[in-house]
Amino acid sequence: MGAAVERLTRLVSDETRFDIPYSELRQTQLEALNERFQERKDNIKLLAHRAKEAGASEIRSVDDAVPLLFPHTAYKSYPEGWLMEEKWDRLTKWLGTVSSHPIKPIDLDGIADIDDWIARLQAAGHFISCSSGTTGKSAMLIASQADMDWSKIDTVNVFAWGSGVKPAQDRLIVGCAPVASVPKNITIGEAQKAAFANPEWGRIDYPVPPITVGSLTKMVVLRKKIADGTARPGELADFEATTKERAAAVEAAVGITAQRLVENRDKKLMISGLWNGLYQVAKAVRELGYSAKDFNPDNCIYVGGGLKRAQLPADYQEFVHETFNIPAGRQFQNYSMQELNSGMPKCQDGGRYHVPPWIVPMILNKDGDALQEGFGEGEIEGRAAFFDLSLDGRWGGVITGDKISLSFDACGCGRKGPSIRDNIVRYADLEGDDKIGCAGTVDAYVRGVA
Repeated sequence: MGAAVERLTRLVSDETRFDIPYSELRQTQLEALNERFQERKDNIKLLAHRAKEAGASEIRSVDDAVPLLFPHTAYKSYPEGWLMEEKWDRLTKWLGTVSSHPIKPIDLDGIADIDDWIARLQAAGHFISCSSGTTGKSAMLIASQADMDWSKIDTVNVFAWGSGVKPAQDRLIVGCAPVASVPKNITIGEAQKAAFANPEWGRIDYPVPPITVGSLTKMVVLRKKIADGTARPGELADFEATTKERAAAVEAAVGITAQRLVENRDKKLMISGLWNGLYQVAKAVRELGYSAKDFNPDNCIYVGGGLKRAQLPADYQEFVHETFNIPAGRQFQNYSMQELNSGMPKCQDGGRYHVPPWIVPMILNKDGDALQEGFGEGEIEGRAAFFDLSLDGRWGGVITGDKISLSFDACGCGRKGPSIRDNIVRYADLEGDDKIGCAGTVDAYVRGVA
């Protein structure tokens, strides 16, 4: 790790980390970007290709970094046929094009499914997390043990900072949403439990079957087969049975979780989930005859993600907070994504997501191939890109599918670091499709190498 990267990442537990103006961060961030580039340019095959295309040998400005970013689609650039045909050797070789560390030969004999393949990789020190992929291919993101260790620290720190809740092991954690069973999510859940949960109470998970990478992939593959008419009758029958079983479990989970919350209403609760699930559980609690007056006055809530296209009443947030007696300052929201290793917590006073010093934010044009004019001062809107300097197992630079407003001025809370307005939208939701300019050439290169 270079000196500049270390100076920024060691701020992970510093209470003032969000109060450093961009003008004071800029030079150190540029030095850190170049350190990461020099460390990785010969190790990550896709980065070497991007650098050759751009004629880049060093990073001296943020503009220099833009051609070296990976589109978020790079992590789903494997040919779909390899997944459907269970070509584990090809998929392993593909992972090697985006990994910071060499993937040493692993035993691929007798692999039953993708979950088994991921377990073999994990045993060799490579942790694979996947996006949901329910509307297309899953993104596969490789991480190292160093990344898992970082996530343990960062998830506790961002929640404590954003909610004011100290890691005092004095709460019952209650999940109100299914969580994908992937290494990063498991690591984060374990860290939160160790820091915030009373050891005697532990955690109440949402009572639905675990969502593994294999179950997600199986669903995506079968949907493709149904679309092209190659699904066998037995596969269709299994799919229908699994879908009905899961739908029944999800429907029952709302009532079960509501009842468990009521039974533990005297305890200090840390309630987590997505807004839709939280609202449905809160509604069920109200129907049981309980509300704020019945719950502990020091409860807190951890909300991940946005509405995810759910249609809820205008006052859904107030309804949830009032149901569970969540006091002002105990509501936590975080902006992040699977492609990053760190969170950007939302402050209580300014209502903005704060960018930590080791994440370099960039605002690009819609095509994702250049910085927006005016970058570096005031407030600027466009396609979000980030470089997470904490990442070890893969390249830290990613072009996202999000449209954001990034401010370099002080937030309403008084903190002087860069912050993001709470009006984040996906380009795909705005326009029905989203094309990043460099995605096609990245896909072609990765397929050729793998």
